[in-house]
Amino acid sequence: MAYIAARQPVVTGILSDGEPSDAELSAIEREMPVVLAEVELLDAQIMTLDRTPTEVDARRLRRARRRVLAARRDLANGPAGRAGGAA
Repeated sequence: MAYIAARQPVVTGILSDGEPSDAELSAIEREMPVVLAEVELLDAQIMTLDRTPTEVDARRLRRARRRVLAARRDLANGPAGRAGGAA
């Protein structure tokens, strides 16, 4: 079997030390409310997988969906969200 080797000295670019940059950390921090809201929604969905949802479960799901939508809206409408677009 013939192996394909790169003929250029740098194929993947400059390798970092594995730590996120300040810009990446800022992006993570901006997106954290969306991530937490999605985790809460996922938790609510998981709780109803093996049973028929009760009224309390339905309210929890609606509330979690609204939080996800609000967090995405805030991210998209925020000062840093305008350049990046909607999540």
